[in-house]
Amino acid sequence: MKSGFTAIIGRPNVGKSTLLNQILGQKIVITTDKAQTTRKRIKGIYTTDLGQIVFIDTPGVHKPLNKLGEFLLDEAKFAVPDADLILFIVDGSEPAGKGDKWIANNILQTEIPVIIVMNKVDKTKKPEKIEENLLSYKTLFNKNYPVVKISAKTGRNIDTLLKNIYKNLPEGGLLYPEDTVTEETMREVTEEIIREKILLNTSDEIPHSVAVKVENYSENEDIDRIYATIYCETKSQKGILIGKGGNLLKKIGSESRIELEKIVDKKVFLGLEVKVQKDWRKKQSVLKSFGYQQEKYLI
Repeated sequence: MKSGFTAIIGRPNVGKSTLLNQILGQKIVITTDKAQTTRKRIKGIYTTDLGQIVFIDTPGVHKPLNKLGEFLLDEAKFAVPDADLILFIVDGSEPAGKGDKWIANNILQTEIPVIIVMNKVDKTKKPEKIEENLLSYKTLFNKNYPVVKISAKTGRNIDTLLKNIYKNLPEGGLLYPEDTVTEETMREVTEEIIREKILLNTSDEIPHSVAVKVENYSENEDIDRIYATIYCETKSQKGILIGKGGNLLKKIGSESRIELEKIVDKKVFLGLEVKVQKDWRKKQSVLKSFGYQQEKYLI
């Protein structure tokens, strides 16, 4: 039996979280087309008769502009040293860019095995173009890393990827009970779902300026009662999030509640309010209070 940790590394929007959700067969990580959707390392645990793969999904690697950006970059960096295997996820429909090169030179200079995972290969119909792009990624390294071409969206070639992952993991018993899929608590899941609905319903700077904190979560037999605060950085952002007559906040709350009810399989009451916390992304103490606190180890 094989078991071990597999870190998922790549630029923003290359499909890291979509891939993890596809492998697990359920949504444990929020996904949108906006950068910085993933803000923390999230474990997804995949168990079969062959063994157990503990995936570590990480934020997309980009140049940090504030304390939050530094936290996101560190989340990706800290996932690497303790991993048994690294999946370098790239957009196979495009050649390697500056961001891919930076990751190769600054994060993936390691003795840990790496698999280059070319996602989104279904976006281009020209096989020769995919091969050109593949060469641009392989030349980032002085080692001949294996390559798997996939579509995280459709599930194409995921079985081949899983075979390659198991092949590179050490022998060992289960690290988690076989029915465990994630370590995320319902508080954390709730915060992420609310943030996802904000990302999907807003634009410009709003998505990056928002943090969500569950203030109270009360579980009852027939209904869960949840009270959460959405924090933004300016009064104008607060006005946008609330919307005319409170319409946008109601929409975010309704969409979040419907998804949460599917997860807990019972009624959910969700109370939302919006508060201003000026320049929170630049303040270490506020980041910590919002749960953006570094944990350097995977276990």
